[in-house]
Amino acid sequence: MNPSSSSLSPKQLDESLNSDTPCQLFDVRSYPEFASGHIRGARLMPLDEISRRLSEIDRTRPVALVCRTGKRSAQARETLTAAGFADASELAGGVLAWQQAGLPLDVTRRAPWALERQVRVVAGSLVLLGVILGVTVHAAFLGLSAFIGAGLVFAGVTDWCGMGLLLARMPWNHAPRSDGTNDVASCTTR
Repeated sequence: MNPSSSSLSPKQLDESLNSDTPCQLFDVRSYPEFASGHIRGARLMPLDEISRRLSEIDRTRPVALVCRTGKRSAQARETLTAAGFADASELAGGVLAWQQAGLPLDVTRRAPWALERQVRVVAGSLVLLGVILGVTVHAAFLGLSAFIGAGLVFAGVTDWCGMGLLLARMPWNHAPRSDGTNDVASCTTR
């Protein structure tokens, strides 16, 4: 890796990972995203945790950062650069570019659904429940459907979703910790 370079092509990253002195690879996405497909050897370190986990990164070795499209990994690189890391780069185009280059991803056993999908299922279920209870038990239950609908409109307008934040805290949306780290065992390659 070139210390003056801020981004790597999928080919450059693949070559670095397969060299005699591979770079450290950190995936800055959420656990559900990571579990659904990540580059072999990547360690999970979500973007919002990087600042407090800097001690886990070896300052003497090159660091490569990856996310879905390259936006979050660019932010993570800026954080590392500001913290004094001399050789930090991000994968240009992220995991999507990696896949387009025909390079494999590892998938974690029993990966959770994407957070957006979880929100749709929970919100839809609550709206349906509110309608069913409103028709069969008492009309006041229709308020549940109205409340969820208003919440979805608010989330769409503000790009802030309380239900998504709540679901992100659920145990199934966090990596299993067998040895105190966020590293995840993988099983299949796609």
